[in-house]
Amino acid sequence: MAPARVNSEKDAEDELEMKVEKYSRGKGADLKALRDKKLRGQLTVKEKLYGQSAKAAAKAEQWLMPTEGGFLEPDDDLEKTYRVQQDSILKEVDLLSSKKPFDMILPVLGPYTIEYTSNGRYMLVGGRKGHLAMMDMLTMDLVKEFQVRETVRDVAFLHNERLYAVAQKKYPYIYDHRGTEIHCLKEHGKALKLQFLPKHFLLTSINSFGQLHYQDVSTGEMIANYRTGLGRTDVMRVNPYNAVTSLGHAGGKVTMWKPTSVKPLVTMLCHHGPVTAVAFDRSGHLMATAGVDRKIKIWDLRKYEVVKSYPARAESLDFSQKGLLACSNGSQVEIYRDFGGHDYRLYMKHRMMKGYQVGKVLFRPYEDILGIGHSMGLSSILVPGSGEPNFDTFVANPMETTKQKREKEVHALMDKLPPESIMLNPNMIATVRAPKKKEKKTKKEIEEEMDDAVEAAKNIERKKKTKGRSKPSKRARKKEEDVLRAKRPFLEQSKEVDERPDKKQRIGEEVQLPKALQRFAKKPQS
Repeated sequence: MAPARVNSEKDAEDELEMKVEKYSRGKGADLKALRDKKLRGQLTVKEKLYGQSAKAAAKAEQWLMPTEGGFLEPDDDLEKTYRVQQDSILKEVDLLSSKKPFDMILPVLGPYTIEYTSNGRYMLVGGRKGHLAMMDMLTMDLVKEFQVRETVRDVAFLHNERLYAVAQKKYPYIYDHRGTEIHCLKEHGKALKLQFLPKHFLLTSINSFGQLHYQDVSTGEMIANYRTGLGRTDVMRVNPYNAVTSLGHAGGKVTMWKPTSVKPLVTMLCHHGPVTAVAFDRSGHLMATAGVDRKIKIWDLRKYEVVKSYPARAESLDFSQKGLLACSNGSQVEIYRDFGGHDYRLYMKHRMMKGYQVGKVLFRPYEDILGIGHSMGLSSILVPGSGEPNFDTFVANPMETTKQKREKEVHALMDKLPPESIMLNPNMIATVRAPKKKEKKTKKEIEEEMDDAVEAAKNIERKKKTKGRSKPSKRARKKEEDVLRAKRPFLEQSKEVDERPDKKQRIGEEVQLPKALQRFAKKPQS
């Protein structure tokens, strides 16, 4: 038993060293070459602290994040990961993972759209012909299923699975987990898409007239209602980094909105035709767009530049927690992976049955699962490496109890952010505004300050000096010098004001131009 124990300890030490190297700041500086003893001592202490922090981070990862994510890796250059089928993946995974993929055929009430909660525990399903259902994806139980008997365009969970919004034929409705109608939001009109901002408790919708609505679901107040002025659109997505709402329009433009601005923050011309889909990655710095011009473009929002472009169509786009990009095109789903430096290449393919038209693709949080809503029902496939393997229970807990849900809801309401906190760069919050440039004073203000300075110079009291040094003539001369010294800075300021370029005067008919310039003047119309 002793040799086995020694080998296991050695393996653990080797694994810890690899993780320490992952968190280290690279090779340390050569301190022996330094002649300054004080500087060498300070840098030695800092290098020691760097090593300790890397070791602490490696130990924290070892104990707090025990699960490691993995991707499909080819054995050689000839083997391609996108040729691997779902049947081959199911044979290699564990028993629990093999039960997660499914195909649910519902041909009567489709096509279907889907939505997951933030912790990936529940899935909401909406059929175009009025079918609504909520499922517990952990136990695969049906929580509630009912028929609203009218068109359903989109569905969205609110802060948790107990409330959700449904965009129906005329208005959006809010239901609870039992299927009871709670509210009818008539002010939104005929909503085409719904999105929810969990940190601000705002429900966002875009209707058939191109109106963007923001409503606070905790108080019921309508925060904003703006006309986009770019026509009807059903492409809407919220950036998870800064909560800015992005809309894709028929003219190929993508506009970004916040509830406190009447005009869009950013307007980008992304495609030469209508935009069909928009998606944001987890960090919020990458945006993927697809258009009718058969192009998928990936944008860096820090520079507003295209980093990659593909000749392909996509009706729906979605980024996973680990940065995989899913695209739907007809009856085929393609998944792209970043191989470094925004070099997205094809990673996996999945083809549905012939005739199935994929409507929406959505990655399930904290699971290697891609949900697919199509014209004939629902599907779920395994995508290795797509989900975050370790979840933070304070952020999203798939195993939370009723008490934990209640506490989380109370804390979320207490920590609710105001709509004014939505901006392109949220790092600006809690910083000091830069001082404005000092405006130049007018001539009147300069004269008033000069008069005050002259009065102060005249009222200066001087000590009496002996031996003729306090003669009236000398006292008068010194007073004049003080007055001139006080006037000098104000005279310079008034000179700058006089030398400012005046506004260009409009040349009228009464102004006589020189003969050399008369041929350039516009002739009055008779």
